[in-house]
Amino acid sequence: MLLASILTAICLLASSTQALYFYIDGTTPKCFYEELPKDTLVVGYYKAEAYNTNSNTYQTTNDLAIQVTVDETFDNDHRVVSQTSTSSDKMSKFTFSAADSGLHRLCFTPSGPGAVSLQGWFSGNDAALGGVKLMLDLAIGESSKIESDDKNKIDSIVGKVRELNGRLADVRREQVFQREREAEFRDQSESVNARIVKWTLIQLFVLGATCAWQLSHLRSFFIKQKLT
Repeated sequence: MLLASILTAICLLASSTQALYFYIDGTTPKCFYEELPKDTLVVGYYKAEAYNTNSNTYQTTNDLAIQVTVDETFDNDHRVVSQTSTSSDKMSKFTFSAADSGLHRLCFTPSGPGAVSLQGWFSGNDAALGGVKLMLDLAIGESSKIESDDKNKIDSIVGKVRELNGRLADVRREQVFQREREAEFRDQSESVNARIVKWTLIQLFVLGATCAWQLSHLRSFFIKQKLT
């Protein structure tokens, strides 16, 4: 369960899925405590807005940053999450899995020029609640929300893997085709070389036989000439 006694007067629940928004004044950290069983997956989405004195509204700005930390209070405040993100229109995300059962502290600390301190908590307007408005949506455990949020990413990864497998299959087919062509060319080359060697040997044999016949004929001719 969430224990946020310091925010009791200013937190407004937005839905039954532990979505809420609250106000932070200046750079004062605001913390939640969550008792988590071992191996529990927690996914948090958050968005920070700074108070604009010109328009009297809360707006996203690059001058505001939010540091998110998660500590295991049962293990000497061992920190399992520490990340900082800049205020933007897109929701930021943090994820962690409880290594052991116990109480976890989730803290949000504003920083930057946009983390202004507006004094006077009960002056009759929203700005009195704090200079920073933080919207938080927590999904704890293997809920359908976590699965639906990750489904598109998983489908995208699966699609990329299938595409890579298809390209790899094409490469393998091309390699097999090239090896077959190389084997065919090698066989043709060996056949041509064998024929060349064969005809060379035949030519040498014919040339040798011709030379022998000519020598024999000349010898007979000269013998006849001596006899006459």
